[in-house]
Amino acid sequence: MLDDESTFLGLGAAVDGPGALGAAGRTTLAATIASYVDRARGAGALHPLVMGTEPLRRLADATRIVAEVSALTGEPLAILEHEEEALLTLVGLTAGRAVRSDVLVVDIGGGSSELVEIGPGRLARAAGVQVGAGRLTRRIVDRDPPTPEHVAELGRAADAAFDWTPTRPPAEVVFVGGTATNLLKLLRRAGDPDRDDRLDREALRVARDLVTGTPAEMLAATYGLREARIRLLAAGAAIIETVLDRVGIGFGRVVDTGIREGAIIAADRAGDGWRDRLDELAHGWIA
Repeated sequence: MLDDESTFLGLGAAVDGPGALGAAGRTTLAATIASYVDRARGAGALHPLVMGTEPLRRLADATRIVAEVSALTGEPLAILEHEEEALLTLVGLTAGRAVRSDVLVVDIGGGSSELVEIGPGRLARAAGVQVGAGRLTRRIVDRDPPTPEHVAELGRAADAAFDWTPTRPPAEVVFVGGTATNLLKLLRRAGDPDRDDRLDREALRVARDLVTGTPAEMLAATYGLREARIRLLAAGAAIIETVLDRVGIGFGRVVDTGIREGAIIAADRAGDGWRDRLDELAHGWIA
């Protein structure tokens, strides 16, 4: 990866609040995306991919956002469906290799979570649920650091909102995306540098103790993580634990690849028609 940067623009809060981004918010969003597109072109990308996920599926002015971003960047803005997002995440994880065991891949986002089940000889089953670390945090946590009562309520709310069950128990669960990777980074930087890539219930308990014991600003300064990310970790841990409970597995692996890598691989493999070939690409082409 040549570059990796993110900007928090409050899209999820706009969804849960006024329901639209508004003119000023759209201008900021378009300018931010345009700056990323310019950097991608400067790095040699001929046709940068611009994609939108959960907030753009729900914002009332999403149509205007698409038009304004596309006009400013000169690139089409694709708003992905839940299933497309999940399949791209799988492609990013496997990089075209066929899976050799039953796997569940979970990407916990800010406003939603995407899941895809796949196994040898099985069609990929992709789904999305309307629960993410940002949405859950805004709904329940009203102070920093969150309290043990907040943690308990996050767990109950995640379990109630996670309306998904596996078709059959997977042999392995893989978590991708910022929530899982930042939980693992926090644990490693807070005293366990040799920790492997697994998150189990004990690891989640330790992470929650860290998050509830110290303000996010202090944790960010101490361990070199973004404060905005830290504020979402208690909710993220609740969602991870809910997934583990649903599939009856003691731990999940954390992998630092996902939708972005999947989109690059899919476009490289299938060209402009990559969205029409996602089902095919998700099953791999490398034996």
